[in-house]
Amino acid sequence: MERRSFVRGAGLAGVLAAGSAPAIVHAQANIRWRLASSFPKSLDTIFGAAELFAKRVGEMSGGKFQISVHAGGELMPPFGVVDGVQNGTVEMAHTAPYYFVGKDITFALGTAIPFGLNSRQMTAWMYEGNGLTLMREFYAAYNIVNFPGGNTGAQMGGWFRKPITKLADMKGLRFRTVGVTGQVMERLGVVVQALPGAEIYQALEKGTIDAAEWVGPYDDLKLGFNKVAPHYAYPAWWEGGPQLDFFINSKAFAGLSAEYKAMVQAAASEAHVDMQAKYDARNPNALRQLVAGGTKLFRFPKDAMDEAFKQAMGLYAELSTKNPAWKKVYTDYSKFRSEQNLWWRFAEAGFDSYMQAQKI
Repeated sequence: MERRSFVRGAGLAGVLAAGSAPAIVHAQANIRWRLASSFPKSLDTIFGAAELFAKRVGEMSGGKFQISVHAGGELMPPFGVVDGVQNGTVEMAHTAPYYFVGKDITFALGTAIPFGLNSRQMTAWMYEGNGLTLMREFYAAYNIVNFPGGNTGAQMGGWFRKPITKLADMKGLRFRTVGVTGQVMERLGVVVQALPGAEIYQALEKGTIDAAEWVGPYDDLKLGFNKVAPHYAYPAWWEGGPQLDFFINSKAFAGLSAEYKAMVQAAASEAHVDMQAKYDARNPNALRQLVAGGTKLFRFPKDAMDEAFKQAMGLYAELSTKNPAWKKVYTDYSKFRSEQNLWWRFAEAGFDSYMQAQKI
């Protein structure tokens, strides 16, 4: 009997019973996960990346794999999401790894460090270099599997009550920042305070801090920082290309089928690209609005940036003698950075510098 005749005669149920059907359909289990974000819902750029991720997973799975997305503070504090994922309280989180340098400073290399990689270089290190492999080895100790989950691109240097005109102006400044940046800033005499994004405005308004950095024009305008600090610095030498991550509990991820794992990877990749696109598209108009409203731009003075660079390189060398995890990852990271910068100073920087000079 021909196979087609057999299928027509026996019907699908008979074929399945006979064990002779091809694997046309592989039934997937219904899964419900919770995602804890470190960000407020008002930031459609960053919080929106987690929403896009969850939406795509739901669509690709035909609604069988549902992920509910929760803003920072809804299920746990914004800076508590690593503990939540590690302990299995939630299956996953969306966050900036450098928030967790208090656990191990190596976390910072998953996001950004002062005078590090720009956004394209960071993506290249993750996907084509050894970045993803090395960071996953590190995160394994925290029961985490990570996927790149967005990048803001180079950020602005923050909001100040008074402009910084020289290195000496940094001394005693009460400044909100996070990650390795805080340690470099402290070496410049800055008093560092780490605050979640949702708490920055109130701290600036009350005078608890003198200055704060967040991301860039689009987000900063939404958060209203220009209303309480008129001077806007650039560039954020500490965040040339900060990456966000999706952190997934390793047991939860291991329990997924191959198809669901592929959906997670595909959805994370789309969210990663989408976030950068949103910032690149929305920042120009937001910056125009800020300037039109009275915001005063200033560039960090060279002596401040030079000293920050010196202190950052010194810190990295010290960390490499004390922290084996940092040394392993940073050694590869710094080699990749050198190779990238050798290339960048020709075609990329050459094209960019000429185009910016045209002011078209």
